[in-house]
Amino acid sequence: MSIKPKRGEIWFVNLDPTLGAEIKKTRPSIIISSNALGKLPLKLVVPITDWKEQFSDNLWHIYLEPTVTTGLRKPSTADVLQMRSIDIRSCIQKIGIIPTETLQEITIAIANIIEYENINE
Repeated sequence: MSIKPKRGEIWFVNLDPTLGAEIKKTRPSIIISSNALGKLPLKLVVPITDWKEQFSDNLWHIYLEPTVTTGLRKPSTADVLQMRSIDIRSCIQKIGIIPTETLQEITIAIANIIEYENINE
């Protein structure tokens, strides 16, 4: 079976090994890298974790609704600050896809956490 994760899809991804405060274990993650990028079998992913009300003021936590389309079973958050590159062999199973609007929110959150608007300062 050939694994071909695509932008906007949610996959169970093995994120171990990790260090310190990095999100651990196998968990849902959103593929965010372009489908057209590179020859290496690498993808940028944003891990998903349980939603907590305390996250509502964080620009790096994007709320995710549990729906049939997303495949999520409970309110969750895309933790953009935990974004990382993974080998596609870490992708275990596709579980859903996020709405285009949510993918745009994640892209804006990435721009904010790297201070993209302040690039010339």
